[in-house]
Amino acid sequence: MSFSTDGVVPNSAAAGTGTPVIAVRGIAKHFGSIQALRSVDLDVHQGEVVGLIGDNGAGKSTLVNILSGALQPNAGTILLDGEPVTFASSLEARRAGIETVYQDLSLAPDLNVWQNIFLGREKTVKGPLRFMGWLDRRSMAREAEADLERTHIRIGSVTSLAGRLSGGQRQAIAVGRAVSWGSRVLLMDEPTAALGVEQQETVGELVRSVSSHGVPVLLITHNLPQVHRLADRVAVLFHGHVVADLRCSEVTVDDMVSWITGAALGAQHHAD
Repeated sequence: MSFSTDGVVPNSAAAGTGTPVIAVRGIAKHFGSIQALRSVDLDVHQGEVVGLIGDNGAGKSTLVNILSGALQPNAGTILLDGEPVTFASSLEARRAGIETVYQDLSLAPDLNVWQNIFLGREKTVKGPLRFMGWLDRRSMAREAEADLERTHIRIGSVTSLAGRLSGGQRQAIAVGRAVSWGSRVLLMDEPTAALGVEQQETVGELVRSVSSHGVPVLLITHNLPQVHRLADRVAVLFHGHVVADLRCSEVTVDDMVSWITGAALGAQHHAD
């Protein structure tokens, strides 16, 4: 396995210039005696795709859960457009524009596409009927179709039941839902773990489409070849620490594996 120190740079140098859309400083999280995260620093800038990689138990999902409001850190700060923020719940994070797409997608299979996109955020009709909770179905269907078209997400009919769509199409609904609600940051936790090769490529197209609209994507995955193709940078978590921030254009997949396993860290210590 080859190892190169090229592209191994501090977060501030690897990232773009200007204020990050989202950043963490000194984030720590423990569960009893288990220290899941240790003083983690990370920046994600506008339009960037940043991969978050590491072995099982490295702390990836814990960090995502903190950013999404599902967990609160024991120490450290989350910055949104340079301003410190705290999220007491996932709902607060979503209201701030942080959307998360999980592996299980959290879709309702018995609802159609537009119903899933507006689930929990339904629009009511104008006029007196709004007080009776009448839903504006036509408006929601039109908006869902327009939002999916704007992000180049092709589903077919927005009246199709989610449960009858392919895995890649369901993933597209989840991403489309996040983008359609004005997401400022998109977090994707193992989005291709249960998908076939063709469907994985569909998710890759979605990631590119989202980032091309200026929305930064933090992509958590074990699919190293895909993240190497899609991401501008990868941050490597090892035992709760960010041990490397790598420019994908300057490293190989083998280099990433070296950092994930700790082999590169040991080589660096020997070199020092």
